Amino acid sequence: MQDHRQTIRWRANWQAKIRLDAEGADAAKDFTNCLIYDITIRGLRVCLSEKIKVDSSVKLSLVLSEDCSLDNLEAWVVWHKAIGENHSYGLYFTKISDPCKEKLYRFMRSNFQEQINKQWWKDIDNDINQPKGDGDMIEDRRIFERFEKRLGLSFLNLYSGAEGQARTRDLSAKGMRLEADEKLEPKTPLEIWLRIPDKGEPLYLRGEVVWSGLQEDNKYHSGINLEKADLMGIARVLRA
Repeated sequence: MQDHRQTIRWRANWQAKIRLDAEGADAAKDFTNCLIYDITIRGLRVCLSEKIKVDSSVKLSLVLSEDCSLDNLEAWVVWHKAIGENHSYGLYFTKISDPCKEKLYRFMRSNFQEQINKQWWKDIDNDINQPKGDGDMIEDRRIFERFEKRLGLSFLNLYSGAEGQARTRDLSAKGMRLEADEKLEPKTPLEIWLRIPDKGEPLYLRGEVVWSGLQEDNKYHSGINLEKADLMGIARVLRA
């Protein structure tokens, strides 16, 4: 239960207050209003008036209610979308203390227990039926937004030593979906060299196959969970 609860995403469109301290952020000496679309201990998707520099680190504090404040958080700004005069961001926590995690769990249980229970069972169902779906990775895609990109790559099967070629269908900072002529067995560790059209060296990644299955295009699609959230790597892909 301890491991699984970390994947549960709280979605409530909750009005909160935020204080930012980051290079590239508008001056915010006090807390300002924000709208939290969803949040986990891994990060959050938030809408606010301040503009923050993407691919940068930000220090922040959140006030969810009178008795729940999360202080001294640090996050990486993964993506940004303009929404009228406001801005929506995906923030990945690079620092969140254990007391803050417990505060967040208590707040969620106190205010959104029914939603948590529904999401818990939904996540289990998604994990069990993973190959039949659209290739969703076991990751929080509200934070690690998925981008459709077709890039060639080479990979090495670390179990068999076999080399292969594939193309990405989509990817994020934490995972990717591949298409290839061969099936990759789940739990297979891979070394990956992603070819990015920016005249630089291939991007080296390590990951594990989560699921694999034959699709309508007669290609095998495979979901890859990356070993680390490569935030700078995905930024390089998007720039290219």
